[in-house]
Amino acid sequence: MARTNAATVSPSMNGLWARLHAAEAFRPVYARGDGAPTFNMFIGGRWQAGKHLLPVTNPVDNSTIAQVPEAGEAGAAAAVSAADAATRAIRDMPGTQRIDVLEKAAQLILEHRAVFEEALLLEAGKPRHDQHGEVSATSQRLRAAHLEATKIQGEYLPGDWAPDTVGKMALVIREPLGIVACIGPFNYPLFIPTAKITPALLAGNTVAAKASHQTPISLLLLARVLELAGLPAGALNVITGSGATSGEALVTDPRVRMVSFTGSTNVGKRIHSIAGLKRFHLELGGKGHALVFDDADVPVAAAKCVEGAFKNAGQRCDAVSVAIVDRKVAAEFVAECAKSAKAWVAGDPRDEATKVGPLITTEAVKRVEALIDEAVKQGAKVVAGGKRRGQFIEPTILGSVTPTMRIATEETFGPVLPIMEAGSTDEAIDLATKTPYGLDSCVFTKSFPRMWRAAKRLSCGEVTINDLPKHGVGHFPFGGQRESGVGREGIGYSIEEMTELKTIVFTLGPKPGQATP
Repeated sequence: MARTNAATVSPSMNGLWARLHAAEAFRPVYARGDGAPTFNMFIGGRWQAGKHLLPVTNPVDNSTIAQVPEAGEAGAAAAVSAADAATRAIRDMPGTQRIDVLEKAAQLILEHRAVFEEALLLEAGKPRHDQHGEVSATSQRLRAAHLEATKIQGEYLPGDWAPDTVGKMALVIREPLGIVACIGPFNYPLFIPTAKITPALLAGNTVAAKASHQTPISLLLLARVLELAGLPAGALNVITGSGATSGEALVTDPRVRMVSFTGSTNVGKRIHSIAGLKRFHLELGGKGHALVFDDADVPVAAAKCVEGAFKNAGQRCDAVSVAIVDRKVAAEFVAECAKSAKAWVAGDPRDEATKVGPLITTEAVKRVEALIDEAVKQGAKVVAGGKRRGQFIEPTILGSVTPTMRIATEETFGPVLPIMEAGSTDEAIDLATKTPYGLDSCVFTKSFPRMWRAAKRLSCGEVTINDLPKHGVGHFPFGGQRESGVGREGIGYSIEEMTELKTIVFTLGPKPGQATP
């Protein structure tokens, strides 16, 4: 069983505030009073305070670490108005200068790495390794802008291949949509908004972004970095507040041309129903299946599945949230998972040994705890973990899971690996296709025909062979099917979603044989 020392955990706020105070660059972002610091919103190139404030809590002990404004309808409208006013400035900015800004921001993030990592520790409870990885990935995503620029191209079409267009030609070009609303989730509060904002700005759009109400600090720090890097005022605007008020006001604004949202399926459906006629990228819930066939390298498959289930405390849309294992190797697989789980220590995210931090809220902890308890009552066997410790769920492995258990069908979003058994390749694939979700799956086998067969039949946006699913910086496109959303993100692919085609037809002269007018 993984060690948990949650009872003694209480991270101090002083680390972040000391770093922010020392780094004068971030002074406009927040104000210190007698209580918790209050952060400002970034609208039209100015840092603005708000009247109504919401607490930001540390997920380890639920202490209040900061306050942010509730933007509401007025704040959302102001952000969109500022984005609208900046449309010409960002479109007229040469593409090479946009790339320069994004690359400068990437450099600044690394220069202020300690500030960003402390923010991720405090607001999201991320262990040291995860903090470091998210900051590095964010910088890499910004630097990848030069790769995406090659997607913003056009096409020449001669007209003499159709009778009605002889004497004409056309250019088909890509243009920015206009205003893109970007809303990221709590689990990767720095990287995921960056992965939306970067291609939007590179394509010449302006952005109105809303930070997660649970983890808003990282995105506000990112906005400051982009401001310092030379982004035109109003090109990026960041508001804070709840999804039900500030978020809905943002996505329903008719001036917004596209909504890029990562979050739960229920919220994604709500956005799609109220936002009106817009472009959408919605990366929603998932139930990632790992199919382990009888010819797999079982120790490798077990270690990868455990990592896929426990990484970021299981709070990942692409997490491995159920393993379907061939019955012939199931006992070996379960034993190997139990061995691998010992390395996944849950506890104080400041401790270098910690690999699993807290869940984001008490409600999230209770939900995962209830899924585990219900499965155990229905016959599942606890192989490792299985208990709650304050805001932590012990990294948990459940054997003897059946397809009717909720933990086998619902998105878990916690550090739990349920294991089901299958008697054949077809049965395993059939079990994996019964879920309404379709984001990520993975397959472990040494047989190419078998991996190809499974990959073709699985109904999801991405299938990974012999490794856990991980979207990384987005070099490969990712996105969901069915309940897991619409659209694709990734380096180059986001650009296609965030631009639209325009056809310009040129009349070159009279058709052959006609007199010149």
